[in-house]
Amino acid sequence: MTHVTYMECKGGPRFTAVFVGLLGVLGLGAASALWMETHGHVASGMNNSVVWGAPHVFAIFLILVASGVLNIASLGSVFGEMGYKPKARLSSVMAVTFLVGGLAVLVLDLGRPDRLTVAMTNYNFRSIFAWNVLLYSGFVGIVVAYLVVQMTRRWQKFLKPVGLVAFLWRLILTTGTGSIFGFIVARSGLGTAVLAPEFIAMSLLYGLAVFMLVRLAIDLAADVADRRLSDGLLARLSRLLVIFAGSVLYFTGVYHFTGIFSPERTEFEAWILLGGGYFTALFWIGAIGLGLLVPMAMLYNREAPARSKVAIASSLVVFGGFAQVWVIVIGGQVFPMRLFPGFEVSSSFGDGVVASYAPALPEFGLGLGGVALALILTMIALKLFPLLPHEEAA
Repeated sequence: MTHVTYMECKGGPRFTAVFVGLLGVLGLGAASALWMETHGHVASGMNNSVVWGAPHVFAIFLILVASGVLNIASLGSVFGEMGYKPKARLSSVMAVTFLVGGLAVLVLDLGRPDRLTVAMTNYNFRSIFAWNVLLYSGFVGIVVAYLVVQMTRRWQKFLKPVGLVAFLWRLILTTGTGSIFGFIVARSGLGTAVLAPEFIAMSLLYGLAVFMLVRLAIDLAADVADRRLSDGLLARLSRLLVIFAGSVLYFTGVYHFTGIFSPERTEFEAWILLGGGYFTALFWIGAIGLGLLVPMAMLYNREAPARSKVAIASSLVVFGGFAQVWVIVIGGQVFPMRLFPGFEVSSSFGDGVVASYAPALPEFGLGLGGVALALILTMIALKLFPLLPHEEAA
């Protein structure tokens, strides 16, 4: 492959307008965090049954995007697909910025973010949360090293081994994120090892969809006429999106199919698939229909799709991904725990009753603030560092 020349993003009026708008959303997120910190979690819709609310859905989705978006860089340096190499730098930067955005939401929703040092210095290695502290911090360090190697010509010989370490670490990190829920055996909707590979598949899909949206947005909002994403590469990325969507559909089917035949999960599967109210609608219409089947139908074509169609399909994937994470995280908590299987339990604490959860505005404000932080950091990196190539490979 010929030498690729990279340059910083020149920006423009639309680029500046987007940046200012995101600063406003970030301010909303900061105000929401301050409100919840001042008034306590009673200001949110979370309760004793639902302890992980809307901010956690945002955080987990951003973490999945961070892990999956790095796959673009891995395709070039690890798997030898040189057509993806020009996008490796932007891919690596987005992996760091979206992880920072997701972790910022988690830290600000802890209730006592000032005690974060306790979690960083005291480890219970029987807890998957302790392992994730190491996985997240290690991911940032490895990806930064990966980016430095990419941008330093004399270190190009280390590109493949460092890229391989980043690729493997990414798989371990996503496995750890899925295992947070896979280890919760007390919840009927969770507590299964299938969640680990499903989260890996979800990360690949959501990361690619967000990368395509960001890359298309750069073409529209910035002065990058000579660095426009080529139609050939856009078609290849679209076909890859279809493949990843099919893999998520497969693992989602395995997750629920195995649950139907598991006695401890039969009631939950009947509820979430048929009688779960808005959770059932969100699963079938949002996660499966709009999030997977419609994008696959839109992009299942060997010809290069229109950029507007790719943008719509990627946006639907992002919406469906958020719905999928919502169903897993929130739906898995509201369904009652079976303390004594085979017996009816009733008390004043609402045992055996599906819990209610209505997210408050500060929760959405905090979550959107995390998204804005990730995008702002990406835009700053685009202005400061040479991340965009002059000519994209076809």
